[in-house]
Amino acid sequence: MSEWKECKLGDIAEINPVESLPKGAIAKKVSMDVLQPYNKRVPSFSSEPYNGGMKFKNGDTIIARITPCLENGKTAFIDFLEKDEIGFGSTEFIVLREKKNLSDKHFLYYFAISPEFREVAILSMTGSSGRQRVQTDVVINHEFKLPPLPEQKAIAEVLSSLDDKIDLLHRQNKTFEAMAETLFRQWFVEEAEYNGILSEYIKIQGGYAFKSSDFRESGTNRIIKITNISTGFVDIEKTQFVEDYVVENLDENKYRVSTGDFLIAMTGAEIGKIGIVERTNKSLWLNQRVGKLIPKVLYGEYIGYLALKSLEGQEYIINSCTGSAQENISSSKLEEMPFISYSAEKTESFGKTVKNLYEKKIFNLHQIRTLEKLRDTLLPKLMSGEVRVEYE
Repeated sequence: MSEWKECKLGDIAEINPVESLPKGAIAKKVSMDVLQPYNKRVPSFSSEPYNGGMKFKNGDTIIARITPCLENGKTAFIDFLEKDEIGFGSTEFIVLREKKNLSDKHFLYYFAISPEFREVAILSMTGSSGRQRVQTDVVINHEFKLPPLPEQKAIAEVLSSLDDKIDLLHRQNKTFEAMAETLFRQWFVEEAEYNGILSEYIKIQGGYAFKSSDFRESGTNRIIKITNISTGFVDIEKTQFVEDYVVENLDENKYRVSTGDFLIAMTGAEIGKIGIVERTNKSLWLNQRVGKLIPKVLYGEYIGYLALKSLEGQEYIINSCTGSAQENISSSKLEEMPFISYSAEKTESFGKTVKNLYEKKIFNLHQIRTLEKLRDTLLPKLMSGEVRVEYE
């Protein structure tokens, strides 16, 4: 195998390459807020008149250069544009582009999320608190130890295969969710008469009021808070913990969180966000102001989830909020949401169909988590040369 060489990033990659895009021209725009931490794909974009910002093409990598977006891992690979099409985004992006015969475009993306690059970029940040930015010149001129082009391609291929599988599973889950939502609207929304309330199907169980002094940064008993809930899923990894004695006498039926549970945020900016818990054996516990959907009838949790997640459900939640400093909604108010009156035949027929979809989604979420852990373990080892990849 060839030896890795010390070289400046600016020698093997174009930094903020110049592209032409007339003012006012309609082009695809990537906003900083749509990027997901350590997610290779750009999840969404808009078409807007160009009025400034960093420009890029397919094959480029965009990196947040401002705090806290850089620290949070907001970096993405551009692959949604047409051939020779120019897109644009925030002025707070750094753009990396491969140099022919010197660097590989996919390798540059993985290099940009590696500790080798991030540590240098973060240490270079200057500016006032909360608005610090990467000094691009420092990053360009810093000497990194990098592999030859064939090994760059081999490394990128290994990591890309994992990200491609992760992306496929995410897209499958979006399809499962869309199918369930379509069926829900056909069975329970279109031409339906709202002559009942949601409490015919579910009860909302609020979480336990843990003390702030109980929380630890490590342990085995994970506490699911509002910040762990995203639209469609629940993050069970980035949690705080409590010791065994704190939960040993808690009612598990009320406060224990398990595979397939649907949880909803009931306070603050995240109010109304609702997601499903992936397959897990972890010890998970429900924090206050997070609600768990408890079925009162067979398959009631699926109907409650889709009802609260629907446009009508989210509108009901927003219109039912109370509180000035921080909006909140009670369990009872969620249960009072107007809905079609309970029919055992309809509920069970619908439930049997969507249960299969959500079981597949739960399985996929677990697979995604496993693949992400493998990728995140391999990436620093491959990027530092600790683990080498065979190549021709």
